[in-house]
Amino acid sequence: MMERTIQVLDKDTIDKIAAGEVVERPMSVIKELVENSIDAGADAVTVEIKDGGISYIRVTDNGNGIKREDVRSAFLRHATSKIRSIEDLIDVSSLGFRGEALSSIAAVSKVELLTKTDDEFSGTRYMIEGSKELSLDDVGIPDGTTFIVRHLFYNTPARRKFLKTPQTEAGYISDFMEKIMLSHPDTAFKLIVNGNTRLQSSGNGEVRDIIYGLYGRDMTGALLPIEVSDGDISIKGFIGKPETARGNRSFEIYYVNQRYIQSTVIRRALDEAYKPYLMLHKYPFVILYLDVSPELIDVNVHPTKKEIRFLEGGQLYDLIVSGIRDTLSERELIPDVSKAPEKPVPFKIRDTADIRPEPFETKSIAGFNERSEYRIPKTTAFDDPVVPYAPVTHDHIRAAAKVNAANVTPILPDAEKDSAPVQLSMFKDGFLSTEGLKRHRIIGQVFDTYWIVEMDDKMYLIDQHAAHEKVRYERILAQEAGGGVHSQMIDPPYIVTLSTAEEAVLKKYAENFKRMGFEIEHFGGNDYSVHEVPAELFGLREDEYFHEILDELMNDKQSANIDAVDHRIATMACKSAVKGNTRLTFAEAGALIDELLTLDNPFNCPHGRPTIVSFTKSGIEKMFKRIVD
Repeated sequence: MMERTIQVLDKDTIDKIAAGEVVERPMSVIKELVENSIDAGADAVTVEIKDGGISYIRVTDNGNGIKREDVRSAFLRHATSKIRSIEDLIDVSSLGFRGEALSSIAAVSKVELLTKTDDEFSGTRYMIEGSKELSLDDVGIPDGTTFIVRHLFYNTPARRKFLKTPQTEAGYISDFMEKIMLSHPDTAFKLIVNGNTRLQSSGNGEVRDIIYGLYGRDMTGALLPIEVSDGDISIKGFIGKPETARGNRSFEIYYVNQRYIQSTVIRRALDEAYKPYLMLHKYPFVILYLDVSPELIDVNVHPTKKEIRFLEGGQLYDLIVSGIRDTLSERELIPDVSKAPEKPVPFKIRDTADIRPEPFETKSIAGFNERSEYRIPKTTAFDDPVVPYAPVTHDHIRAAAKVNAANVTPILPDAEKDSAPVQLSMFKDGFLSTEGLKRHRIIGQVFDTYWIVEMDDKMYLIDQHAAHEKVRYERILAQEAGGGVHSQMIDPPYIVTLSTAEEAVLKKYAENFKRMGFEIEHFGGNDYSVHEVPAELFGLREDEYFHEILDELMNDKQSANIDAVDHRIATMACKSAVKGNTRLTFAEAGALIDELLTLDNPFNCPHGRPTIVSFTKSGIEKMFKRIVD
């Protein structure tokens, strides 16, 4: 066996290895540079890329700049202005602080830096390639900093091969820019891709304006403001109505102290909060801003600081769940499916007087010749009309009821106007309010499944199966919360033979079964007799749903014991509810609507499907071309 000698790596190799931890792709470079711009006090940041950022990246800001004597130090490993000691890690509030970004970027690319502070007569131009300094010169430039990064991974071709196509890499960058725009609404951002402006924000501080520009009018109108606090934790932002749910978590966006992060605690809290409102494998659209005391978090647990650890995870979990559920329970959540798809709208900046020109945009740079390779790109002013890149179209926002090609928008008075959305409350004058109920006019039943109800200038369709299912489900849970579910005796008792694993589950959750209305006794050997079942489930096949509940509990190892039982009861309530294709009388339909009124969440069945959808009179008239937009 060949003997190997331990050797100390040279600086060039060390720098390239360190770069691999920080610079994964062009988006990593832009993230580090943009965050540095924000930490430097910039209120206008422009990012320009070519070829997905592989061949060219420019990040320009109007921040504090870097003093000439500090320029070289900025590119040293672990050089940072954010912390001085280990104690500072606890209180750090800046976006970047590890001190490896510029060193790592310079190790794998050709970097040109132009920077000037407000107290310096002239700026500094610094050239560095592959960690090797090329030049340090004086230059006439305005205050701020510009980084130009060329030919990323030019000296590590193996790593360059792992990059995606320029279009895909540009997509990663766009996604990052969208999130940084949302987290810093007071900063004006612009993204230029191959010479075309794709994203921009005004920096006017209005998050709703940014949401409108990124996701459109319908999505913006379907968001509800939320603001809750508990001691050292406060949360504000916007949460989507159930009809905005998506098939993945891409639009669960949350920030801690203005940093975009990922968190298992927050993810589970969102799942729990929306459980009564969403179908399985559907996820909410939320944008949350968490302000957490620095002592309660550990940011530096992930190389890119994307993962975060909370000291008081339980407190945060409870605050999110209660805050979201309280907000949703105070709103009427009946989707309006009568509107036509919204046409793409250019991002509009409302107050051009608040727009700041891009640094270098109106001022020239002196002292460069043809050899410098430096060019100031010709860009449009911020108030030029621009059609931005929009990652979400309104075709994605489908009615949970599976209405073909129907786009869902919330119930909004004067929704056609540009005024701020005003939500209707079910407790005031909404469809399910006491006053609204007096104005209902039941028209009839269609397809022996849906009831048509007219109120004022709207038509409502109620799914009798979903509504009855929800009524039964809530009835069972209300009984359980009140001390015990009403039971129905089975005569003769149902005898069930259990495996060893099933028997263990039954014994473990015996109290839960009893509380939910089951009376079960050991019959001898591995046989058990079921004497009583929840009254709402009486008449179903006891062998079927009893085994289903046991199977659910056996498979759900991480669930709190009652959660899995509740889920199975939802399924059983579905099976016992009146089905579609069943004709009801007007009196029966009226009684069902009356009972639906009493529920905390009458808008969704236990599986998240809507119980009620609405059509506005004006929306129907547009369908028939009686009125034209």
